[in-house]
Amino acid sequence: MSILEVSHIEKHFGSTSVLKDVSFSMEEGSTLAIIGSSGSGKTTLLRCLNFLEKPNHGQITVNGELLYDAAEAKTEKEAELRRKRLHFGMVFQSFNLFPQYTALENVMLAERLLAQERPDFKQNKKSVYAQIEEHGKQLLDRMGLSERMDHYPHQLSGGQQQRVAIARALALKPDILCFDEPTSALDPELTGEVLKVIKSLATHKTTMIIVTHEMAFARDVADHVIFMDGGVIVEQGDPHQVIEHPKEERTRQFLSRYSKG
Repeated sequence: MSILEVSHIEKHFGSTSVLKDVSFSMEEGSTLAIIGSSGSGKTTLLRCLNFLEKPNHGQITVNGELLYDAAEAKTEKEAELRRKRLHFGMVFQSFNLFPQYTALENVMLAERLLAQERPDFKQNKKSVYAQIEEHGKQLLDRMGLSERMDHYPHQLSGGQQQRVAIARALALKPDILCFDEPTSALDPELTGEVLKVIKSLATHKTTMIIVTHEMAFARDVADHVIFMDGGVIVEQGDPHQVIEHPKEERTRQFLSRYSKG
């Protein structure tokens, strides 16, 4: 069974149609790369998957559970959407770390907030927080940041901040990890740091969706590639087919503007 089924998603902002009948699926442990020009709908699609935007039409299913049906969405409470959002971990291009918290505190924050909803929280607060802290340290160590846990975002490089953001996204053990152009705000050296971490996650079969302009990275890491243009999926398939031997003229025109590495 597919871990994710996206069926006929559409999204409109006023009279502007940003996503038009987008459908795809992906298997657990696979990496999907979404490529396309700015304004093609890639980020809006990620935001719809994470329920930061509500699609006007379509359905989203994770692990066989229908998480979103636009036909029923008007009756859905925000608390329920927050619960469903936990299926997806989101890594933004601009890091979005809380400046008043250390790297470790940023990673622990969501887990600590969720822990407070547990019926046994008050009786076990100290041990629960200790477990969350240990988990946060393990994640930052995995990101190569064991010496930076007590640093604030302004004390970290862009690459280090993005690695903290990845650790934070992993903290709640989401079914699918989503990256929205995770290297677009970084210089080439720092880009390499972050791509190395993402490649490691792919090696360990983390299920990921990556919006990226790094064509060589998409070719080397992704199991499946989607090319979007004008809010539609123009072409999709394995990286060799889509990036090296695209069938559609729009795909070829887009790729001609990027080095394939």
